[in-house]
Formats: sequence, structure tokens, C-alpha cells
Amino acid sequence: MYFTSVPDHTEPGFDEALYFSKFKKHNIIINAESSGSRCDDHVGCLSVKTVLSGEECYGIDRRRLVIRPGQFLVLNDDQRYSCRTDGDEKVKCLSIFFQKEFASSVFDDMLNSEETLLQYPSSDNKTAPEFFQTLNTITPDLQAQLTGLTTTIENRGYDAAMADERLFFLLRHLIGVHKSEMVRGDKVNAVKATTRKEIYKRLCIARDVLHSSYRENLDLYKISHLACLSVPQLIRQFKAAFHCTPYQYLIRIRLEHAARLLQHTNKPVQEITWICGFENTSAFCRAFKSAYGIQPMIFRKK
Repeated sequence: MYFTSVPDHTEPGFDEALYFSKFKKHNIIINAESSGSRCDDHVGCLSVKTVLSGEECYGIDRRRLVIRPGQFLVLNDDQRYSCRTDGDEKVKCLSIFFQKEFASSVFDDMLNSEETLLQYPSSDNKTAPEFFQTLNTITPDLQAQLTGLTTTIENRGYDAAMADERLFFLLRHLIGVHKSEMVRGDKVNAVKATTRKEIYKRLCIARDVLHSSYRENLDLYKISHLACLSVPQLIRQFKAAFHCTPYQYLIRIRLEHAARLLQHTNKPVQEITWICGFENTSAFCRAFKSAYGIQPMIFRKK
């Protein structure tokens, strides 16, 4: 099913049970513009969230994640969450909800051998992997899949068979992302696999704080508190998993956003400095030149 609008959950008479009952029967694609929308409490199915413009804020397990263009978030089946878009600015949201049996069959196909699939073609013991519920970067391959899906629907109309085929390949891509996260998690310095996984989950929380709050004056104590890690453990394990320290990662995020603003807006350098969380223009220009090799205004002209 394909929707181009988001319902107002606070509107009198909105039948939440009826609306979400469709998610148990079909794969759902929502490609819509919204402003000031919110859902305060929902338990959903396996889904992918991204935005094409603007920002959308999610609340998961008492933590805040802000999704911006170029990022996506995977929510596991039966995950409780809230979401909202603030202000009057239009936010272009793209959410894909996978019907449980459909997702399980795709995972079963990918995670088992051909011999096993032949022997048990309709096994009821299908299990889905537990995805790390963290902000991820949209790769060119994933971007092509998402663009191809929405463009085909907009040009030719919604066709369930076509959409399901494309969602099959999208789920396979998500498995690849999950495996990459598992490999990165194994770089954590711990003996037990369960300990490495738990530490990596907390490192992902720290990374999400950096992405969601990069404009704020963050310090290591606040980040470590939110991630439930000591400051030394945060620095040491963060560098082991992501090959840089939290501060270096924060500067990288700020510079990437600054580069995007220089490319796509006419905002003055002084304003970009403030928007991206730098203390002053001189510090921003030095950091930008160190990362990109040229001054911000020359980068904009090129």
C-alpha cells in the first residue's frame, strides 16, 4: 500500500487501531510532506525511516534521534517509539513498513542455505535479526533503491507485485548493513561477544547523540552519561569501533553539514558557523580548510 499523506493522530475521531491494522496485512510505503505532525506513542513493525528534506525527531528507549537527509533509521518489530516534525517547515518523509511474514520470509531466504530452503520451504521457525536501532548513512546503492521505488510508483502508479520485489532487495541491503555493523562491533575491546555487542550498542547511542545534537555545546561527560559509559571507556572504545575519537567525529559531522549549506544555500559564512556549532568564524574556517583543503568561500564558488 502507498500513502502520500500522514494522518493527524491527535485529530478527534482518528481510529488508530483501524489505521494500523493495515500494517499487519500489507507492506506500507509512506511518501509524504508534513509539518507539525506527531505520534506520541506507537508500537510498530520492522520499518525504515528517512527524510528527503527537513528533520524528523524520534524517541526510542528514552533517547532522542533526529533524522536528516542522507540518514536512515531501522526500527525493529514491536519497538515502541514516538515521532514528530516541529515547526511550520515542510518535511518530506519516507517510511517503509514491512509486513512481518514478508520480512521473515526474506530473512529466511538470505540466512539459510539452498539445501535448507529446499528441505523446509515453509518453515514456521523464521526469525528476524535484531537490527541496531541507530542512525546510518544512506549509501549511493541504497539511495538508488529508494529513488527507484518512489519514482516508479509516482510514474506508473502503485503495483503491489512491483513494490514487493523492490522491497525484497531493500531488505537484503539492510541485512548487509546489519552484518557490517556486527563486524564493526567486533572491533570493541572485550573478550565476550555479548559484552562487545552491549558496548557497541552504547557506542551507537553516543554516535547518535553527536548526530542529533551536533549544534549544541556537547562535552564528553554528557555524552558518556547518555551512553552509560565512563569517559575513558567511551574514548577508547569509540576509537576502536569508528577509528576516531568522539570529538573528531563531532567536528566531521559539523563540517559535513557546513559543506552542505555552502553548496545548497546562500547563507553567509558567519551564520553557517553558528548553525553548525562552531564558536567563531575563524575556528570554523581553520577546521574547514584543514578538512577540505580550501577556505569555505572558495569551496562555495567551486
